[in-house]
Amino acid sequence: MTAPISAPLTPYATLLGFTRYVGRTGPTKANFVGGLRRQRASRSGFNPHGQFVKALKADIAFHTGGTHLAQVIDVVKPRWRPLYQALVPGATAWLHSLGEPRSVDLAQTRDALALLGDLPVKINPHFGVRHADGRAEAVRLHFDETPPSDEAALATLHLMSRHMDAVLPHAEPILVDVRRGLTHRMPEGAKSDEIERWLAGEAAAFRAIWSAAA
Repeated sequence: MTAPISAPLTPYATLLGFTRYVGRTGPTKANFVGGLRRQRASRSGFNPHGQFVKALKADIAFHTGGTHLAQVIDVVKPRWRPLYQALVPGATAWLHSLGEPRSVDLAQTRDALALLGDLPVKINPHFGVRHADGRAEAVRLHFDETPPSDEAALATLHLMSRHMDAVLPHAEPILVDVRRGLTHRMPEGAKSDEIERWLAGEAAAFRAIWSAAA
């Protein structure tokens, strides 16, 4: 009996995967895309930040100013406790930077699917916030030990902005560096057309590397 031929894995990236890719240089790009492809083929992967994000959202929704963040360290599995201990101080500082807790509410965001050339990229903010003055922000969190590269931050913010009508209409995209409690916004004077051309080139290279790894 002839073994069935499995269908090839079509190139695909999440916002996190693609922006981590553009933040790399040289041979590390190929190694990274190969890892993403193998992970997708094995359907593996685990998000250790789930309880953290829920706690942060709860503090915004219930106007508790960091109470849930402080408590989550004690309830998370012991293996993740050092990670949460490293994340909570910066996240709490960012939460306080929003102002009086009751002046900010949690806003619902929706995922979107971007196409960069022929590469689908899933745009998935973690949540949104709405301020008392009517401003809204779509929030993507950065958890890594190192700060986001300029390239990764720019790609994240541009792709979120590009699909904001679907994600959270009239909102501003922000990237929050959780460990340092810092907020990244689109730089003034950023030229959308130039960014689009740059990302299209990166996406084409991503697809080529993905196919070569088959």
